[in-house]
Amino acid sequence: MIARAVAMGAGAAVVGAAFALPWWANPGMLFLAGLTLIQALFALSWNLLFGYAGLASFGHAGFFAIGAYFTGACLKYKFGIPFPFVLALAGLSGAAVAWLIGIVALRRLAGIFLAVLTVALSEVLRLIIGYTKFLGREDGLNDIPRPTIDLGVVTLDLTSSEAYFVFLLAACSLLTAMMWWLVHSRFGRTFQTIRQDAERAAFIGTNVSAYRIAAFMISGALAAIAGGLFAPWTRIVTTDEVHWLMSIQPMLNTLLGGVGSFWGPIVGAMAFAAINYGTRTFVGLAEVIVGGILLLVILVAPHGLLGLVSALRARMVRGHPAAARETPLPERQR
Repeated sequence: MIARAVAMGAGAAVVGAAFALPWWANPGMLFLAGLTLIQALFALSWNLLFGYAGLASFGHAGFFAIGAYFTGACLKYKFGIPFPFVLALAGLSGAAVAWLIGIVALRRLAGIFLAVLTVALSEVLRLIIGYTKFLGREDGLNDIPRPTIDLGVVTLDLTSSEAYFVFLLAACSLLTAMMWWLVHSRFGRTFQTIRQDAERAAFIGTNVSAYRIAAFMISGALAAIAGGLFAPWTRIVTTDEVHWLMSIQPMLNTLLGGVGSFWGPIVGAMAFAAINYGTRTFVGLAEVIVGGILLLVILVAPHGLLGLVSALRARMVRGHPAAARETPLPERQR
């Protein structure tokens, strides 16, 4: 109970400090913080699929790109759709594509076969975008304007970096809270049951295929919304967002923070951003240093940073005198 209260207090402090960033951080740090928020949300979507439902996707950037290109096109070509509805439609688009993949693939494929299929579909999407003039082909969409939200009584002008960052932080916090509620609900706990033993879950009457498709749809929708938030922040969307390297990013963030832990992807995204920021001056060696640090962390903490913290906390509790007094004696000594 005390540990949970401390964790909640630390989380509230981090969110409060993040809301204060526009008033003291320089533009470069603010931009990096915004990208970290988006990457954390993207990693949360992948962790729902892998850490909770037990499904692997190596082409998750495809859903991210769907949201990014959809939002970028709506804003650049001035479709006149309110920005919150644009994000909602981006999420629905990601969910619809995930549903199409799910009804075809999840009934027949799993494991590495599904992962490879998602890579192939992501590459197909990249080729389609590369030949579509409306989407800018290989050059992508640039000069994407930031939105203005008209609420009738008040108008939210998000054209400045500071204003859009506050909106971005509020949106990511809301979506994270919704995801936390989902994974801790009965519906979310069913995902974990299927991941642990799909055959036993099917034996007790769980529709495993339907739940897997639902997980794929929710994950795809969240990834697309992350892409939708990304487009106005960077103001440019290219085919790099569909590249397989983009799909690796949420995996790295999740592995670094802790697979299966809800907060793992967020911690991993923050740690990865800090490592990148700290090595930015090592021109030509940054990638080697980042790779070495990630390898060291994974070797020392195979369950991620949160797993390492949990292990250290358990060791401290076992070594505490009060814990030692409360430890029951073996049967032969009673």
